[in-house]
Amino acid sequence: MPYAEQVAHPHVTRELGTAGGKPIIAGTRLKVSQIALEYERLGWSPDEIVEAHPHLTLAQIHDALSYYYDHQAEVDAQVAAETEMIAELQDQLD
Repeated sequence: MPYAEQVAHPHVTRELGTAGGKPIIAGTRLKVSQIALEYERLGWSPDEIVEAHPHLTLAQIHDALSYYYDHQAEVDAQVAAETEMIAELQDQLD
């Protein structure tokens, strides 16, 4: 059985071997950071996020956003690191 860390949010978990241990929506591989980006940077409403990810519920989206706001510095740091890595890979390809 894979290791899973309990968190205070019922729809969010961390699992070794899934998304690098970053917070994900339980039962999926979708990172909380993805939901936060769609909400914060793209300006999507929770309903629009559900439309984009029909396998998710509105409760899962709201819990992911709640987790994000409870751990904003951590999730923002993950996004920044991923963005930097993508930029480095693009530079290598150019």
